Amino acid sequence: MLPRSAAEAPWVEGALRAAGPPLIFGLRLWASVCLALYVAFWLQLDDPFWAGTSAAIVCQPQLGASLRKGWFRMIGTLVGALMSVVLIACLPQERVLFLGCLALWGAVCACAATLLRNFASYGAALAGYTVAIICGGLLGLTGGVDANAAFLLAVARASEICLGIACAGVVLLLSDFGGARRRLAVLVGTVSSGIASGFIATLSSAGAGFDETQEQRRELLRGVIALDPAIDQAFGESSELRYYSPVLQRAVDGLYVALAGWRTASVLLSKLSHEQAREAADRVLPRVPVELRADDSADWLAQPVVLRHSFNRAARQLMTMAIDTPPVRLLADKAVAAFTGVSHALDALSLLVADPTRRVPRGHGIRHLSIPDWLPALVNAGRTFVTIGAMALLWIVTAWPGGAQAIIFGAIVSILMAPRADQAYAAAFIAIIGILIDLIVTATVNYAVLPAFGFESFAGLMVILALCLVPLGFLLAQARHPLQAGLFNAMTMIFMPLLAPTNQMNYDVAAFYNTSLGIVVGAGAATVAFRLIPPLSPAYRTRRLLNLALHDLRRLLRHRVISTVHAWDQRGFSRLSGLPDSAEPLQRAQLLAVVLVGAEIIRLHCGAYRFGLGGLLNTALARLAHGDIAGATDGLAQIDQQLAVQKTAAAVRARTHILAISGALAQHRGHFELLATA
Repeated sequence: MLPRSAAEAPWVEGALRAAGPPLIFGLRLWASVCLALYVAFWLQLDDPFWAGTSAAIVCQPQLGASLRKGWFRMIGTLVGALMSVVLIACLPQERVLFLGCLALWGAVCACAATLLRNFASYGAALAGYTVAIICGGLLGLTGGVDANAAFLLAVARASEICLGIACAGVVLLLSDFGGARRRLAVLVGTVSSGIASGFIATLSSAGAGFDETQEQRRELLRGVIALDPAIDQAFGESSELRYYSPVLQRAVDGLYVALAGWRTASVLLSKLSHEQAREAADRVLPRVPVELRADDSADWLAQPVVLRHSFNRAARQLMTMAIDTPPVRLLADKAVAAFTGVSHALDALSLLVADPTRRVPRGHGIRHLSIPDWLPALVNAGRTFVTIGAMALLWIVTAWPGGAQAIIFGAIVSILMAPRADQAYAAAFIAIIGILIDLIVTATVNYAVLPAFGFESFAGLMVILALCLVPLGFLLAQARHPLQAGLFNAMTMIFMPLLAPTNQMNYDVAAFYNTSLGIVVGAGAATVAFRLIPPLSPAYRTRRLLNLALHDLRRLLRHRVISTVHAWDQRGFSRLSGLPDSAEPLQRAQLLAVVLVGAEIIRLHCGAYRFGLGGLLNTALARLAHGDIAGATDGLAQIDQQLAVQKTAAAVRARTHILAISGALAQHRGHFELLATA
């Protein structure tokens, strides 16, 4: 039996190894704040703690996230500083109108923060509450505006914030080499290989185990959605990747298309008899290269270029197969769609790990913003307007010295938490707990530790900051639950404004309590607003997205306002990615079915008019637009009979579109009947 010390040695070694990265991040956070404060003190800025605050906020456990966040924070700060000068210049003597415009700007930014994603959302939020921060320093006891100091204060705040961002960036670049590119490559490889192996397994089993593959597709869909923030982090570490962003965007779109093709093939095989399904799969499966069908296929990260060529070769062979039966043609076409989508993902993977010289594909340089649903953003905008307006009214009525801080932190919490949807109230409540903890810590430091031990030099301040920030950074880096991360993020964000170190330390207890109370009241008001004007529930958002997708389909059936499959898919996939995580598998399948039906209808138009069947198609689509599924199915069957006479490849392909549409309508008949009321 081993001695106790020898038995515990591996456990201790593992614990120390696990604690290393969080501890390093804590030291990195401390060094960033100290450097920002030192430079701000040396430049004799009025409020150097804003530089330290910006450094603390920007500093994140991942290098790419830190740099990307710093970039958007800088943009948001400059936009907010410019807007604050414009507001004060236009409304210097109109107190009520000025505060109303301040609340309106906060509402606009909350709306933009909800509509945008990732760090762009953070930049929009920052543009909103930066105006509140700058204007808060210019307001008197009852809301009067010191217009003469507006420009200088805006420049000072923007300079302090940008200084903090720059200092944090320097520390991060010198101490962290980053790994976002590798993490993105692993995620792309995992998701794309899962889709490819799942589709090939569906062909091998001739569609058996439909329920199991449905759950597998749902998990892979979550993985595709998770690619978006991972790509944003990788952009933060590499300006080169930003130049090749169309390649990465096309990879995400390709994986959505591959999932949709896999689902259509799986549904088709499950509807056929076992013999028919086996026969159809056996026509397609031999065209799949052996290295792709083998369970021990080569590592995707090791040779993405080779695998990409294999998928492209398989897609070309399937596309040129001579097939005279619609089920086999449909199966082959969906295999082509799946393999082409995976090939796009491998193209991105080769960029991430092999980095070959390539040209950005034309036609994919600009990605249009597709809004899944406007209503959540408008609700958040209204709540933010009410919160800021209520704090401004309270300030005017009471002439409370801490009213400016209440407005500032009411704006910060209401705008920052708005994009979190149903988690917003819990996140705001956790933020208040973090603020209260910070109040206790900073009060102890300001009025007990610093005066008692004489830590009035910068070296002494560094010691105090190390005792506070290194443990806080350690806990933040180790946080796994979103609420834990929210708590430690709130403590990191509020710590420096409460401590408020300056060249000449100020120990005004009354000012500290007024500021602290203003922060708590503002954050508390925003939290109460999330309870009184709650975000839309996940169930309601899911129903709305389903109805909006049906409304899109009905407009397509009646007016054909969307003329390309790519534009239709982009809108549909944005609604699909906007579904709450709690949405049921059936609801995801229904929305995806709407997207598939719309794409097949767009494709069918070309074939139907080519054979002079446009009138029959318009009649069938008109019945579908009124929710008459039986009539639409009969109309499509008539078109299929007319096309069956034509013994051409184009006629067979047109019949595959009818087969795909009819299958989706039959599987989700009750959902498509809602088109009558969409």
